[in-house]
Amino acid sequence: MSRQSASAAPQSPSVPHVADSHDLIRVHGARENNLKDVSVEIPKRRLTVFTGVSGSGKSSLVFDTIAAESQRLINETYSAFVQGFMPTLARPEVDVLDGLTTVISVDQSRMGADPRSTVGTATDANAMLRILFSRLGDPHIGPPSAYSFNTASVRASGAITVQRGARTKAEKATFERTGGMCPRCEGRGSVTDFDLTQLYDDSKSLREGALTVPGYSVDGWYGRIYSGCGFFDPDKPIREFGKRELHDLLHKEPTKIKVEGINLTYEGLIPKIQKSFLAKDKEAMQPHIRAFVERAVTFTTCPECDGTRLSEGARSSKIRGISIADACAMEIRDLAEWVRGLDEPSVAPLLTALQNTLDSFVEIGLGYLSLERPAGTLSGGEAQRVKMIRHLGSSLTDVTYVFDEPTSGLHPHDIQRMNELLLRLRDKGNTVLVVEHKPEVIAIADHVVDLGPGAGTAGGTVCFEGTVAGLRASDTVTGRHLDDRASLKESVRKPTGALEIRGAKANNLQGVDVDIPLGVLVAVTGVAGSGKSSLLHGSVPADSGVVSVDQAPIRGSRRSNPATYTGLLDPIRKAFAKANGVKPALFSANSEGACPTCNGAGVIYTDLAMMAGVATTCEDCEGRRFEASVLEYRLGGRDISEVLAMPVAEAEEFFGAGEARTPAAHKILTRLADVGLGYLTLGQPLTTLSGGERQRLKLATHMAEKGGIYVLDEPTTGLHLADVEQLLGLLDRLVDSGKSVIVIEHHQAVMAHADWIIDLGPGAGHDGGRIVFEGTPGDLVAARSTLTAEHLAAYVGA
Repeated sequence: MSRQSASAAPQSPSVPHVADSHDLIRVHGARENNLKDVSVEIPKRRLTVFTGVSGSGKSSLVFDTIAAESQRLINETYSAFVQGFMPTLARPEVDVLDGLTTVISVDQSRMGADPRSTVGTATDANAMLRILFSRLGDPHIGPPSAYSFNTASVRASGAITVQRGARTKAEKATFERTGGMCPRCEGRGSVTDFDLTQLYDDSKSLREGALTVPGYSVDGWYGRIYSGCGFFDPDKPIREFGKRELHDLLHKEPTKIKVEGINLTYEGLIPKIQKSFLAKDKEAMQPHIRAFVERAVTFTTCPECDGTRLSEGARSSKIRGISIADACAMEIRDLAEWVRGLDEPSVAPLLTALQNTLDSFVEIGLGYLSLERPAGTLSGGEAQRVKMIRHLGSSLTDVTYVFDEPTSGLHPHDIQRMNELLLRLRDKGNTVLVVEHKPEVIAIADHVVDLGPGAGTAGGTVCFEGTVAGLRASDTVTGRHLDDRASLKESVRKPTGALEIRGAKANNLQGVDVDIPLGVLVAVTGVAGSGKSSLLHGSVPADSGVVSVDQAPIRGSRRSNPATYTGLLDPIRKAFAKANGVKPALFSANSEGACPTCNGAGVIYTDLAMMAGVATTCEDCEGRRFEASVLEYRLGGRDISEVLAMPVAEAEEFFGAGEARTPAAHKILTRLADVGLGYLTLGQPLTTLSGGERQRLKLATHMAEKGGIYVLDEPTTGLHLADVEQLLGLLDRLVDSGKSVIVIEHHQAVMAHADWIIDLGPGAGHDGGRIVFEGTPGDLVAARSTLTAEHLAAYVGA
C-alpha cells in the first residue's frame, strides 16, 4: 500500500484519534523558587489538589510555573506593539511544559484598598446599574456618568483655536460633564476629622515640645520651622493662643517664609499631616506612624451625601421609588429580586446580564454583601469568591482554573458549597488545580500532588502523586495528618476580667452587647458574613490596648526581607558596627554598604522592551549585595552577607550565645521561630513569601507590641494541618504569659482548643449580626444549637 493511501485510510473506531491523546499537563524539571527539579503529570479535565506544608513549593509549581507559562504563551500571540503595553513575564525555570491550556488564575490577593473601589465597581455590576438608571431613571439627569461617584461634574467655557487649511480661527466653546460625585467628600463617603488633643499638648509651648506628631520634635526641622515662622509666639502655651494664632498653627495655607536664613514654605499642621500621612496606604506606614494616625484621625460619614458618595442629582433620580444609592445599599439577594421584577423590553439584554451577575453572587454564597461595600474591607476568602463570579456562568471549556486556598475565610458549612462549585467547573470539561490544606477539599480530589517534605530549602520535591486513598496510606506529612482530629479540652482556663462591647452596630451587627472574657483563648465563630470582623475590628473600644493582626497583605519590594520588615536588621547592624569600630550604615544593602555596581540589589536587571527582562547575578558582589570591603568585617566569624543567608533557626542559635550574642536580635528571632518561620532565610525577598508566611511574619512583629489583648483574624490561613498544632502551642504560650487572645476562626481544631466560644449568626448579612451562643466548646457541642455546633460535634466525633 502506498504511503499516501495509508494516511488517507480511515482510522478504525477502536483506535483513539491522535487529538484525544493529549490528556496530561506534563511538567519536567521545574526549578522556580525552592522547587528541586520537580516533574509531575497532571490529568486534564479533572480536579487536582496540591498539598504540603506552608512554604513547600505549592504556589511555586502551580502559579509561578504552570499559570505563569500559560499567561506568557498567550501574551506572545499578540503583536510586539501590543506586548509593549502588557506586563512582561519571564519564562519560568522549567525544562518541559507540555499540554498547557489557557489558565484563569483566581488567587488570594486582597482587592485594592482604594477608598473609591467597591464590590459594585470591582464586578462591573455598578456599570450596568448606571446604564439602567440613565435609561429608566425619573427624572432623567444625564448619561451613565451622572450616576458615578468617581466622576466629578465639570463645566468650562472659553476660546479654542481651530485650524482649517491655512487659516486659524478662534471660536467660543463650552464643555459640560455631569458626574455623580458628592462634592463634599469627593466620592469617598466619609470625611476626615482630627482629634486635636492627639496633635499637641495645649499646656506646653512649642519650645517645650507641645507638638506630639511623630517627627515633629523641637530640635528637628519641623520644630524649628514652627518655632521660627513668626506667626505665633513659640514660648506661649497653646491654650493661650488667640483665634488667629490657632488658625495659623493648624490651617494656614502654604506661605513662603525665611527661617535661619533659609527660604522655606510654611503650611498649617492639618494640611501638612493630610499630605504626608493620609495620602499613604495605612499598611505601608511604619508602625508608630500608623498608631498615631489611628489615634488622631477619625473618619466620619459625610453629612451631605450620608455616606452614599453620590451627588443630590444622582440620588433624586429613581426607578419605581428606588434610587441608585438605595439599590447599592440593598443586600445583593434583595437587589436580585428587585431587578427580576423590572420588565422593560427596551433594556432587556442589560437586565439579563445584570440578573446573571447578581444571581452568581447569591449562588457563590455572597448574597449578604451589598454593592456599596468597600472592596478593601472584604476578607481574603470573600475577595477570592468575588473574583470567581466572572467565571461561574462562563461557556468556556477546556480551560485550566487555578485556585489558591478557595476555602480560606469559609465556615465548614460554606465549604460544602465551594466544593460543589469546583466540581461544577470540572464537570463542564475544565482542568481545576487547587492549592489547599483543608481535608474537606482534599477529599473531593481526583488526583493529589503532595509537595514537601518540609518548607523552604527542606521542601520543593514531590512526596506523593495519586489518589486520596493513596495519600492516606502514604507516609507523607499530609497523609499522616489528613485524619487528625483535635479533641475538646478537659478543663478550660478561668477568665481574669472582661472586655465590654455595648450596642455594637457596625455593618450588619444588630445592637450587640457582649462581654469578651480576658486572660483566656476566645474563638469568635460563625458563617462568612455573620459579623465577626465587624464585632472585633469595628466595635472594640479604641483605648482598650488591643493589638490587631488582620489579613491585610504586607507591602514590600524585592529589597524588603524578613530582617528589614521585623526591625531585626537594626540590632544586627549595630552589633557588626560595634565589633568592628565602624558605622552601622555600612551593613545596609540599601545604604552606604551597597555594592556600587548593582546598588545593593544583588542582581542587575536588563529591560528588553516587550520581551521579559533578564536578571543576572551581579559579577562584582556575586549576588551578596555588599561592597567587598564591607564583607571583611566579621561578627562571630561570619560576614553580614552570610548572616543574611542564614535560616531563622540557625540565626537564633548564632545570636543567642558566644561572641555574636545580641539579645535584641535574639528576641525577634525567637518570635519568628515561634510562629513557625524557622526555615526562612533572613534575607529572602518579601515578594517570594506565600500568603500564610506573610501573615505569620506580621504576627511575629505584632507580638512585640505593648498590648495585653491580641485579636487575630484567621491565623490558620495558609497553614498545613501539621502546622496548626504549632500555632495552637503559640496561642497557649501567649495566654499563659498573661495575654488575652481573641481569634476569628473557622478551623475546628482552634474552636476545640479554645476556652470560650462566641458564635455569631444564625446566617449571613441581615440574617446574622446576633450572638447565637456564648460558652465553652463542650457546652456548644452538647447544645448543638447552631451550624457551628453541628460541624464541631461532627469534627470531634461527639
